[in-house]
Parts: sequence; structure tokens; C-alpha cells
Amino acid sequence: MDKSDIFWNDWHRILIGEVPPSFFIEVIIRMIVVYFILIFSMRAMGKRMATQLTGAEYCALVSLAAATGMAVQTPERGLLPAMLIAALVIYIQRFIAKRASVNNSFEKLVMGKIDILVEDGKLNLHNMHHTRITREKLFAKLRGNNIKQLGEVQRLYFEASGKFSLIKAKLPAVGLSVIPNWDKKFRDKQKIQKDISVCKVCGNIKHVSIDSKTPCSNCGHKESEYAVL
Repeated sequence: MDKSDIFWNDWHRILIGEVPPSFFIEVIIRMIVVYFILIFSMRAMGKRMATQLTGAEYCALVSLAAATGMAVQTPERGLLPAMLIAALVIYIQRFIAKRASVNNSFEKLVMGKIDILVEDGKLNLHNMHHTRITREKLFAKLRGNNIKQLGEVQRLYFEASGKFSLIKAKLPAVGLSVIPNWDKKFRDKQKIQKDISVCKVCGNIKHVSIDSKTPCSNCGHKESEYAVL
């Protein structure tokens, strides 16, 4: 389309485009066909496509969307290319799933690996940095699972799918509070253990005065605060 043919108030072009009215009947037919292509493709790639997706599954979904979108909107594009691309995407996804089920290294390469963010009441700052998970986001996730301090956590996994998996400690220990500092009313309800200090950054128990500048053995930071229960 030439620039001289574009007008801001050309409502017929804006709303209907430059296709004959009969094309709208064709669009309905195309959309029905594409809908069933997507339904079949999602079913063929397994139940995981309907739940939390991995990186490879997101790529497959985006590829399907790109393949089918043009087939619906552009009159000169046929449906057969969309079907062929959908078949190829299904084949690749099923190959990846089958290969990943028997090869752990391939699974980690394609789908990612599981990271431990909290281990026995301590933050794993290296994994948090690697996965770009902030303390605020992690603490919010713990609070959402009714966790008030890190001593209640045995493991917090960050799954390859992007989900968090929490395993609570059978016998909660003292730990770093995950309640925001500004919420003093709620923090004051926690039992402060003035004989035990924890690293203010990672929650590692330090057994030193909170005024001590002894570096934390887990993360190296020097700031401390009282543990809570």
C-alpha cells in the first residue's frame, strides 16, 4: 500500500481492510480449521501444554501461533502451510520430550534445571542471583505459604517450569524473619531470640552479638539481627 493511500479517517480500511465482504465468511471457516489444528496440536504435545510451560513448550506454542495467525488474516495464504508447520512443531516437541525422558543432561540443556533457593533456613544467594529472584519476591512467596521466618523452611526449589516448590521443616528452628521491617505490629508478635543472631542478608545463624562485624560464613556479609521463632 502506498503512503498516499493511507488516511487517518479511512474507517472502511481501518475496520474492514481491503478485502471483499465475502472474505469474512472465509475467515470464519479458516478460524474453525485453525482452532482444531491448535486443539489437536496441544493434545498431541501432552498435558503439560495446558499447565505451567517450560521454555521449549513456550517456543512450541509461539511457533504454532505464528504459523496459524497469518493463515487466518491473509487471504492469499492457504491453510496447508499452517498444517505442515503444526505437524513439524509437534514432531520436534515430542522428540524433545522423549529425548529428555531418557537423557538427564539433554533435559537440563533444553528445559533448564532445578535450583535450591532456601536450604535449611538459609538463602542460597548464588542461585538467587543466577535465577534473578530477589529477596523481596522470595519472601513474598514464603509469606504466601504462611511462612513467617526462614527457620520454618527445609527447602525451597525453583523448578525448571518457573514454579516454586516448598518443603517445610518438620521441626521449625529459629531464623530470619520474612515479615517486612515496616510492619512493626506484626513483627512484634514474633518471639525474638536475643541469645541467637542471624545474618541479616541470608539468614545463616551466627551465634555472635548483633553488633559484631564478624563476616557470615555463608555469604560473607557482616550485618546481623536477632533470630525469631
